[in-house]
Amino acid sequence: MDGLYGDSTRSVKAVGSDPVSGSPVVSPPVLASTFHLSPDEAEPSDKYGRYSNPTWRQLESALAELEGAATALTFGSGMAAITAVLRVLAKPGTKLVVPADGYNQVRSYAREYLAPLGVTVVEVACAAMCAAAADADVVLAETPVNPGLDVVDLHRLAMDCRRRGSTLVVDNTTATPLGQQPLSLGADLVVASATKSLSGHSDLIAGYVAGSHPELMAAVEQERLLAGPILGPFEAWLVLRSLGSAGLRFERQCHNAQALAVMLRTHPAVRSVRYPGLPDDPSHQIAALQMKRFGGLVAIELDSAQAVHSLVERSALLISSTSFGGIHTSLDRRARWSDPVADGFARISLGIEDTDDLISDFEQALS
Repeated sequence: MDGLYGDSTRSVKAVGSDPVSGSPVVSPPVLASTFHLSPDEAEPSDKYGRYSNPTWRQLESALAELEGAATALTFGSGMAAITAVLRVLAKPGTKLVVPADGYNQVRSYAREYLAPLGVTVVEVACAAMCAAAADADVVLAETPVNPGLDVVDLHRLAMDCRRRGSTLVVDNTTATPLGQQPLSLGADLVVASATKSLSGHSDLIAGYVAGSHPELMAAVEQERLLAGPILGPFEAWLVLRSLGSAGLRFERQCHNAQALAVMLRTHPAVRSVRYPGLPDDPSHQIAALQMKRFGGLVAIELDSAQAVHSLVERSALLISSTSFGGIHTSLDRRARWSDPVADGFARISLGIEDTDDLISDFEQALS
């Protein structure tokens, strides 16, 4: 029945508690590190806070439902989720493909920690990901890729991985499960940062892994247990609390992104615009096939770094900050973080402000 619901309804239903008479509509957080053990030493559901927590389980159930997965596991950050999966899958002697144009810390982790252990790390641009999967053991794809917003053909990539017998992991942070569901397109695992659009208020850090292969998810859970990169129960509750409005927020962010991209693509101060929702964007055809919404990020290039700084200074609504997915519209000049982009390249994360106000503000700030 859930497939018939819209995203806001799905988001609200995912965080609902059992409708038992007298129980709270919204479950409170369980802030505990230790739990009572039974005298007969039978295994309780919860015994120690690094193993499990009732608030985790409720959040994990909601995330699995949104991703179309059998199970999900929460982590202390998106990077904690990604690195746990890579430690499970990328063993010495295996070949790992990571995005050359994706999130820079993933490449750094693969180079600095996995390669010295005997993992062959291959960095491949988004556009060449399918070709690189031909002889890989593990493929980590990010789509739309951050920050350039190219889109990977996930169905084709999944078929290539299946022929090879390799494992496909998809970073779904940018699109969110409200924009696309990689597992339905053939991915083996989804990893994501819940810091961004799902929690959406720029006030916490969290990540998760979702999948439907029991043995694979059990191995990731064991890695979390042993390494300990857990999410605190209060942060888990904050994510859960935010999920209920995620559909509403993401819908507005995507609407604002589409409107801004349309305006910017004809503005004389803007050299180029990337947004998968633009009909003439190089990634639009693939994105339209596999994405329900095109996301809340717009990538632009201005003449210089100073032009980017001037845009922020002249704007009344735009803030300068890294990360994305919050309720405020923000801008991040990615060259400052050593991304391989031009000095005037900026990633804009659209917030939930009124669309007309945002467009007017950008127009006056660019004039």
